[in-house]
Amino acid sequence: MPKLLIATENHGKVKEFQVLLASLGVELFTPKMLGISLNVVEDGSTYAENAGKKARAHAIASGLISLADDSGLEVDALGGAPGLYSARYSPKAGATDADRRAYLLENLRDKPRPWLAHFHATIAIAVPAGELFFADGNCYGEILPTERGDNGFGYDPLFFIPQKERTMAELSMDEKNQLSHRALAVKNAISIVEKLLILPPQAGK
Repeated sequence: MPKLLIATENHGKVKEFQVLLASLGVELFTPKMLGISLNVVEDGSTYAENAGKKARAHAIASGLISLADDSGLEVDALGGAPGLYSARYSPKAGATDADRRAYLLENLRDKPRPWLAHFHATIAIAVPAGELFFADGNCYGEILPTERGDNGFGYDPLFFIPQKERTMAELSMDEKNQLSHRALAVKNAISIVEKLLILPPQAGK
């Protein structure tokens, strides 16, 4: 069975990727499963640069085609912040997701609502020889002043999706995998992965 490395140890992302890629018929690995521990510095100026660095480093270390993502929340009222720095947004040392959400609301407190925003994700697929391929996805909504829902991670409890009348954290995994930024980016990446792994196209495509 073809093998694909998911270049992240973020448990929430791993769960999403496992569901999103289940139909491919490939054996999925994480770095931990292979005994790989890389500290890839995400100092790129774009999502593609950061995702590409992670995917390429893991492909070289593992010898497997590797998939990585970089994603962020961009809030219009904050000029697109936190953006690339979404995972490192809070100035608090050892900040948790809850700390980052609290800091976001603190910065939005004096801004007029609605706080329009979107999640962006860029997927990078790297082959061990170094070649890179990319796919993107976006999900649009707004930030709420209070958290709602227990599913998801990161900024999901604050991200309200008007057409669903719920936050990202109130959606089931199946619903999230129909419209999230990461889900849309993965869907756009699947044909690339199929070609690289020489897989037959998925039924219905």
